[in-house]
Amino acid sequence: MSLAVLCRKLRSASCLVPSLFFIFTTDVAFSAEGGGGLTVIPDWTVLIQIANFLFLILVLNLILYRPIRNVLTQRKDKISGLEKSIVEFQQDTRDKEDDFASGIREARVKGLLEKESLLSLAAEEEKKIITRINEKSQADLAQVREKIAKDAEAVRQSLMQEVDTFAEDIGKKILGRAV
Repeated sequence: MSLAVLCRKLRSASCLVPSLFFIFTTDVAFSAEGGGGLTVIPDWTVLIQIANFLFLILVLNLILYRPIRNVLTQRKDKISGLEKSIVEFQQDTRDKEDDFASGIREARVKGLLEKESLLSLAAEEEKKIITRINEKSQADLAQVREKIAKDAEAVRQSLMQEVDTFAEDIGKKILGRAV
């Protein structure tokens, strides 16, 4: 028998004892003016009433009070279990949010590092392409200059051959007569 059940039984018995004491120890007499009175004398029916009262307490405890207490205990356990689940879910949600936020931060850092490395690779590639283009343009420029120099030399040679005729023509035009 648990301590709680024993305490409950003692409480019900402690309520019963003073009332029994009152019944067995007093001889109540009410007097009224004009005569007559009421006298209560305990007899064997008091014991039947006490037994009936105790039987009623026992039956009500078994049929009504104990099941209600069990339902209330089950409800309390269920509610505390649900509250515990809620707290666990809230903590789990906070942990997942923290993990998600740290994952995003790590992804951003990783992305920025990758972006910087790609930018540096792109800058190096750009320098290589520009160097190749400059070298090619310098080579093309050298070829064009060489071709221009050859063409200029060829034109100079052809003009040198015709210089005498041009000089005579110019002289004729300036002087207005043949030279």
